[in-house]
Amino acid sequence: MASNENAPTVPSTRTALVVGASGITGSALVEQLVAEGWEVLALSRRASSAPGVRGIAADLRDPASLAAALAAERPTHVYFTAWQRQATEAENIAVNGGMVRDLLAALAHAPLQHVALVTGLKHYLGPFEAYAAGEMPDTPFHEEEPRLDTPNFYYAQEDELFAAAATQGFTWSVHRSHTVIGYAVGNAMNMGSTIAVQATLANELGLDFVFPGSEAQWNGLTDMTDAGVLAEQMVWASTSPNGADEAFNIVNGDVFRWRWMWPRLAARLGVDPARVVGFEGEARPLEEQMREHESAWPAIAEKYDLAEADISRLASWWHTDADLGRAMEVVTDMGKSREAGFLSFKRTERAFAELFERYRAERLIP
Repeated sequence: MASNENAPTVPSTRTALVVGASGITGSALVEQLVAEGWEVLALSRRASSAPGVRGIAADLRDPASLAAALAAERPTHVYFTAWQRQATEAENIAVNGGMVRDLLAALAHAPLQHVALVTGLKHYLGPFEAYAAGEMPDTPFHEEEPRLDTPNFYYAQEDELFAAAATQGFTWSVHRSHTVIGYAVGNAMNMGSTIAVQATLANELGLDFVFPGSEAQWNGLTDMTDAGVLAEQMVWASTSPNGADEAFNIVNGDVFRWRWMWPRLAARLGVDPARVVGFEGEARPLEEQMREHESAWPAIAEKYDLAEADISRLASWWHTDADLGRAMEVVTDMGKSREAGFLSFKRTERAFAELFERYRAERLIP
């Protein structure tokens, strides 16, 4: 990493800029950083402030907007958790790589010490349009695996991060999560709330609670990432010498089979055991299962005085279908960060249980 002789004096306090602060990972990061006493700047499309948090509104796709919004800001740490899905991978690369580049360029004046970037297992599986379609490394996935010979916006984001680090003199970390579950509303990739909404529709309409995915996912081993564990790893990497200039996988630390997990989630969501249906011969995607039942949600929301009547802000059928429809086992190795000193663990069933309780407390499900 190149040094920056013209960098400003490093301040004694730590100021975190969380990019994508309203999302699943960003929300968890904000909560953790505030609890630890950081000064927190929360950047999103609509500025939202809270105790200990100052909101900043900016358009990540507009360099002028970023430059204006961040001109007076001097964060020491950046946590980049945002992305925007496009129609093709070429567009994903242009847009998402550009957002990292332009955000860091807008902070050229800031005393940056570390920038942490969230990506995911598509680093090993390939992009949406070629998802698990080509030659991939064997499971469990390890950080040392070479990149796939396929265009991938995660690679573009990494390259922009590396280039800015070399120019601006900060350390970096990359965090490759599996499916992230956590609290957020309006997120495009939210398996936790998607399953909770599916169960609510099943309970209210007398439907079966049907596992939507593949036989490989039903019977094979898998793992997941709790947003709180991901946030912990990002803060650890950004403040520990062992986390500097490294890429880390991040999952909860346990493995499970969906044939074991599905009935347990059903029980926690109040589904009649007689209506719990596993894999039976073929995948049954939620986009197909739920299409004709979505219109019932506003009445359910009114019946239970729920806080969100727009089902599209709670359920992302397509993303859960993509995760659970993979025709291969997906297991992630955590050895690298364990050796480096990151030891946090959370049992995935407990992560789901706590999430469902929070949804109930926030009146998102009955």
